[in-house]
Amino acid sequence: MGIMSEPIETRLGASRTRKTDIARGFGNASGTYESASRLQRFMGNSMLQKLQAAELDLAEGQVLDLGCGTGWFTRKLQSLQPSAEITGIDLSPGMIRQASTSSEGTIDWLVADAEHLPVATGSQDLVFSNLMIQWCDDPRAVLRECRRVLRPGGWLVMSTLLDGTLAELKSAWQTADPGHQHVNRFETASDLQAKVENQLPGADLATRTIRLPYASPMALAAELRHLGAGFRGAGRRTAVTGPGRLRAMCGAYPREADGTVMASYEAAWIYWRKHR
Repeated sequence: MGIMSEPIETRLGASRTRKTDIARGFGNASGTYESASRLQRFMGNSMLQKLQAAELDLAEGQVLDLGCGTGWFTRKLQSLQPSAEITGIDLSPGMIRQASTSSEGTIDWLVADAEHLPVATGSQDLVFSNLMIQWCDDPRAVLRECRRVLRPGGWLVMSTLLDGTLAELKSAWQTADPGHQHVNRFETASDLQAKVENQLPGADLATRTIRLPYASPMALAAELRHLGAGFRGAGRRTAVTGPGRLRAMCGAYPREADGTVMASYEAAWIYWRKHR
């Protein structure tokens, strides 16, 4: 007897619900996102430096910022390639509204799903994607779409987070609230490597641990909230977390000698050029 799997309609419905939840969460944070995006700027700037070192000439070219958020790096890309045609895409209508009102020039803004891009095959010279793919149901679907929309010779530069991110926060919550998840799950480095190799032959994958300081665990929680990057897993509590559990989490979080705390982020960058 075979094992019965979950009906595809149920899986698709859950996926749509999760995407709607993610889009709403980031949209609600659109006004505070840029002020809280320390990690996002560090990782995106690393990719910009890589592009500048490669001395890409995208005059009259097509550039796609996938998961553009409020358009911070879309505008940076426009300043680096002023004659290129720049498009910013995000799942969140709220983010796209914020991006369009905060930007000048000729950037095109589009609400769309990274797993099903309304972009012509072989039309893009560069796809730039900063800390977006970890929110997608299937990274392979996004990588396939990036490969599809790139023209031969085009570049993909992408960043994401890996398993081990926010390990300190996860451990503190396990002590304070055992049996409930409070930190998003991320791909392991080996799983991501396998998926990248399968979809993007010859891609480079670079990894690094980034540690950022915070005044307190609550300051870290506030930054995640201002980013719209709160926990969205199935195991989250449906009610507001009580003050007792918050105090217990803060008490279990490891502190530095000066009373501050550190948060670890397991960062990964993908660099790939489409040869044919």
